[in-house]
Amino acid sequence: MKSLIAPFVVAFIISLVLTPIAIKLAPKLGFMDIPKDKRRVHKKAMPLAGGVAMYLATIISILYFLEVDRKIVGLLLGATIIVISGLIDDRKGLSPKMKIVFQLLAGISLIAGGVRISFFTNPFSFGNTIIYLAFLSIPVTLFWIVGITNTVNLIDGLDGLAAGVSMICAISLMTIAYKFGYGDIAVIAAILAGACFGFLPFNFNPAKIFMGDTGALFLGFVLSYISVEGVMKSAAALTIFVPVLILGVPVFDTAFAMVRRKLSGKSMVQADKGHLHHRLLDLGLSQRQTVLVLYIISIIFGILANLVSDFNSKVGLVISILIVAAILLIGVMTGMFRSKEE
Repeated sequence: MKSLIAPFVVAFIISLVLTPIAIKLAPKLGFMDIPKDKRRVHKKAMPLAGGVAMYLATIISILYFLEVDRKIVGLLLGATIIVISGLIDDRKGLSPKMKIVFQLLAGISLIAGGVRISFFTNPFSFGNTIIYLAFLSIPVTLFWIVGITNTVNLIDGLDGLAAGVSMICAISLMTIAYKFGYGDIAVIAAILAGACFGFLPFNFNPAKIFMGDTGALFLGFVLSYISVEGVMKSAAALTIFVPVLILGVPVFDTAFAMVRRKLSGKSMVQADKGHLHHRLLDLGLSQRQTVLVLYIISIIFGILANLVSDFNSKVGLVISILIVAAILLIGVMTGMFRSKEE
């Protein structure tokens, strides 16, 4: 684990140094978030270039600590495509369809580099039979990458929320990747966590800068890569449930939002104020308290995922199903599937 400290620290320092520069350059380059609707929590214009600082911190650290192979090239190319789309969206705006096009291109770059979900373990069988996806591998991989990329973007609604939750998820993924012998993936996770940590002093409430879609989409994209290469490649782990648990806060909040919007007759991509952080604010919690509560929940998810990964598949499956069922029950009881207007 000592070998992971240096990548974390280097990425942290680079992000810590570059973020103040981004704060100064953002207004000059026109990257400002100006609140235009009631859904926004902040009330004044804010710099939006924080994602670039985390992107550069991550890319520079990866190039320094790891040998460049096909998968790394695919990751760097895909991350760059995502960041370009985020910059365009933060500066001028992109339609949902164009965002998906960019995300698919980024996903294809990963697949071209050899990154894909090619199999999963069948926990119902004796001996943990491996089920190979064959021709379904590419669409399943693209679905996962695009899905996780967008979940982080959807929780980016409060100061420090997306960066902090992404950092916790990266650390949880890092521990599992390291445990199963995926050292390079653990290094990338440590680097991403360090980049988030270096950004947080300027993004935690009261924030001096936002990460924008550039940062949120970038974090989601790299987390999707780490989850595929560091967790789903392990036949010993419950390849679907473990990463879902680790990414529980953004994944379940997004799932609740999509079902909620569908049931209320709205488009599933239409923004609303029904996210978990909005509901915690409505209960009277401050921004800081809400973010800290979600940090704690994310940590609990990470601990549960690490525990589940140590069980045999059948025991892990039962525990995972019970956890998911409990989350869905809590979602129903707290009204997460109902719009706030109902």
